[in-house]
Amino acid sequence: MKVSAVFKFRSPEIRALHLTWIAFFITFYVWFNMAPLASSMLKSVDWLTTDDLKLFAICNVALTIPARIIVGMALDRFGPRRVFSVLMVTMALPALAFAFGNSMTQLLVARLVLSSIGASFVVGIHMTALWFKPKDIGFAEGFYAGWGNFGSAVAAMSLPTIALSMYGGPDGWRWAIAQSAIVMAAYGVYYWFAITDGPDAQAHRKPRKSAAMEVSSWGDMIKLIIWTIPLVGVLAILVWRIQYMGYLSVTGATIAYLAIITIVIYQIVQILRVNLPILRKGVPEDDKYSFNSVAALNSTYFANFGAELAVVSMLPMFFEETWGLNAATAGLIAASFAFVNLVARPMGGMVSDRMGNRRFVMLCYMFGISVGFLLMAMLNSSWPLILAIAVTIGTSIFVQGAEGATFGIIPSIKRRITGQISGMAGAYGNVGAVVYLTIFTFVTPSQFFYIIATGAFISWVICLVWLKEPEGAFDDEYYVSSVDRDIEEQALQSAKR
Repeated sequence: MKVSAVFKFRSPEIRALHLTWIAFFITFYVWFNMAPLASSMLKSVDWLTTDDLKLFAICNVALTIPARIIVGMALDRFGPRRVFSVLMVTMALPALAFAFGNSMTQLLVARLVLSSIGASFVVGIHMTALWFKPKDIGFAEGFYAGWGNFGSAVAAMSLPTIALSMYGGPDGWRWAIAQSAIVMAAYGVYYWFAITDGPDAQAHRKPRKSAAMEVSSWGDMIKLIIWTIPLVGVLAILVWRIQYMGYLSVTGATIAYLAIITIVIYQIVQILRVNLPILRKGVPEDDKYSFNSVAALNSTYFANFGAELAVVSMLPMFFEETWGLNAATAGLIAASFAFVNLVARPMGGMVSDRMGNRRFVMLCYMFGISVGFLLMAMLNSSWPLILAIAVTIGTSIFVQGAEGATFGIIPSIKRRITGQISGMAGAYGNVGAVVYLTIFTFVTPSQFFYIIATGAFISWVICLVWLKEPEGAFDDEYYVSSVDRDIEEQALQSAKR
């Protein structure tokens, strides 16, 4: 697929691509609508503190983790059109609640619930996979993600102006956030009627069960359980942080910990309920896949997207304090990390398409991230500012490219559970963000960059050992197994009844 293809607006798949990245753009705009208005919030609400906003920042990525798993299951059952539309309309409610919140509890709960909007990413990934062929999926997914992710940068640039110029006054920030929520809800309604789940009814293939991911062996089931536990277990970090800051009592924290344990047990039970009958019956050879590849991609998204979310939140202050810049200049320089998304992420997908070896591309990008953050760890005031900016942009190119390469592989692992695989890998990106943001509260920026570099290198080792080149990754059509055909026939028979 050539870059020029994105201008062929009459093409059904290109139209679907544009409709979907715009939806993702809007959700990311709403998701990151707090940080640019933080100073306005502190000025207009005298009971808010800087520590409160730091807590909100962690809350802002917390429920995205379980939400991506739930949304991944819903995708495989209901299709991305309905899921995306419902998500946009529903998430407008906590956004409005946050906009007009008048107590610490209301703002905290609203931000926590709104963090579920981060699951929008995997919805568009699934929709794009339904419209594009395996040989073109890398660039299509990268373009979708790169331009959609840019919503966070546009929010940073436009929301302060909207709050101050369009509305003004101490409550300008409230109306700016409310406006973004209303636009998202309106587009959610439009998206429902503007698109279909792929070019035909056969594009969306449903799994046998949507309650948990299907696996192909007993060993893979154990691995799935092990990799599932951190997805909810990591929320214990958030509970500890909220309790540590005095916003949650010991009793409340205990209840939260018990709830987390209960959810983990429930997920394990669902994995067993779905997979025990399948494994006892036996999985046909043509329907097997390796969960090791899913685990490897979980680790890559932990190390690349998790690092991106964490770094974006601390980079402005890092430049401001290290080189003595003013806040506006430091923010503009730090925004370069997100700006690179427009080019680097589609490029990562395109390289994955054209190199003829998606595994090799993934390994190169993850190694590049490790080297990039090692260099960033060495940055200090003795470095020329222009060189520091170049290192930051170079590192970002590898980070964003690795994200594109990750989702260039996912649709080819197992077609009918693409939603669940995307949801799991995407959730690990937020697990990474929570872990890294928590670590950052205890270390210096230099130590922080060393830690992120180590995480990327560990992921590189995991990919080297576990990641397999997906079969049919450059074919004209996705592979259809005997089980896929049986499920399709059963669905047709049910429809006739």
